[in-house]
Amino acid sequence: MKSVSLPSLRVEPELRKAVEEVLRADETLSSFMEDSIRANIERRLSQKEFIARGLTSRDRAIETGEYVDAGAVLDRLELMLNEVKEQRS
Repeated sequence: MKSVSLPSLRVEPELRKAVEEVLRADETLSSFMEDSIRANIERRLSQKEFIARGLTSRDRAIETGEYVDAGAVLDRLELMLNEVKEQRS
């Protein structure tokens, strides 16, 4: 597949310096920018899917009238967190 260019990106000198300071030995500014774009696309797609699942869940709850109490959800999450903490200690 033939590659294409993205528009050039003008930034403040401080931002460019900050990027250059965190580049790995085998990494170029262009590869860093490409990786950042890919990661941001992945994050946004995940957010979109998360919201879609939430809206579907909301609609199902409205249709069925079955809801889970927020306190019960928080209690379960706290239990899960405590289990993980115990496993790590």
